[in-house]
Amino acid sequence: MIKPLKERVVVKYSSEELEKTAGGIYVPDVAKEKPQKGTVLAVGSEVKELKVGDTVLFDKYSGTKIKLDDVEYLIIKEEDILGIIQ
Repeated sequence: MIKPLKERVVVKYSSEELEKTAGGIYVPDVAKEKPQKGTVLAVGSEVKELKVGDTVLFDKYSGTKIKLDDVEYLIIKEEDILGIIQ
């Protein structure tokens, strides 16, 4: 696992539940837009308002995407998190 530094958090993207369009067309994973929410897996030492397990919203283009063991994660600064879903 990744241990983020300072004010950064590691987020795992939430999985998409819809596999096909309303017209019955299946959309391949590479064509899907990434969701803008995910679950916090780790927090840095300077993170104040987030904790592991929080479901958060973030801007589509913020953070740095990384892939480990075929799972895509996002390392993002706490200030770029838009909100916590409760």
